[in-house]
Amino acid sequence: MQLGPTGSGPASPLFPAPITVVRMRTALTRGVSPSIGQCELTHLERQPIDFEVALSQHKRYEQVLEDLGCRIERLGEESDFPDSVFVEDIAIVLDELAIITRPGAISRRGERESVERALRPHRRLEHVQAPAILDGGDVLVVGKDIYVGISSRSDSEAVDQVRAIVTDYGYDVGKVNVRGCLHLKSAVTALTEDTLIINPDWVVADHFPGRTCIQVDPSEPNAANVLRVGDTILFAASFPRTGNRLASAGFEVRPVDVSELAKAEGALTCCSLLFDSAAV
Repeated sequence: MQLGPTGSGPASPLFPAPITVVRMRTALTRGVSPSIGQCELTHLERQPIDFEVALSQHKRYEQVLEDLGCRIERLGEESDFPDSVFVEDIAIVLDELAIITRPGAISRRGERESVERALRPHRRLEHVQAPAILDGGDVLVVGKDIYVGISSRSDSEAVDQVRAIVTDYGYDVGKVNVRGCLHLKSAVTALTEDTLIINPDWVVADHFPGRTCIQVDPSEPNAANVLRVGDTILFAASFPRTGNRLASAGFEVRPVDVSELAKAEGALTCCSLLFDSAAV
């Protein structure tokens, strides 16, 4: 029996039972495109990608997110868009709103429609406008600080647009120069709001004053892309030495194999958009 608001009797149409709204973590993902072998490449030589292995690794990635409490919202495969599994590049999802990007690779701009449709029930949407270019992989959000990497896929005009969109919400937006890698989050990601993991050869730690920077193992330059899910840090299984560094620093770590997706210049953060959403 449900009680009314005084607790003295059953609920009635005049005194309906209160609706409980809880927050849950959603992971927006997309299946691996059958055409992933034709993906965009900037810093890697093209290698054959085993589609079945890529599928298996991506499904395992989704399972790990689910194990850690995420509700998976999965978009269908996009055969016309080889890079579309990397949904992170298409949007920046903040608590207050989401920003639909304008990818630096023209071949990826058709990916926006389905991501926008999926995010609309969860967030108010804003858009990066031409001629600016911006990949979500160049955007690192740490608390109320937003760092935007200047790379071959993102430019200064996009930084100005993002700043104008979020300034009323108390965010500080800064520009970060990136060298030798595809995206800012190839070079640095967040372990906590106070601690980052970084490859100092690709981005200068001085861009992040007041934050502790843990360096990747020098033999694993691509290891700075990790994914924080609650209190757990997911790291690429290909980089065990960096994983051991994080474990020794007191972090709860979990390896995830994304080696086949890495051939498409993908990494852990690339394959999902994580955000809190309401569940009634």
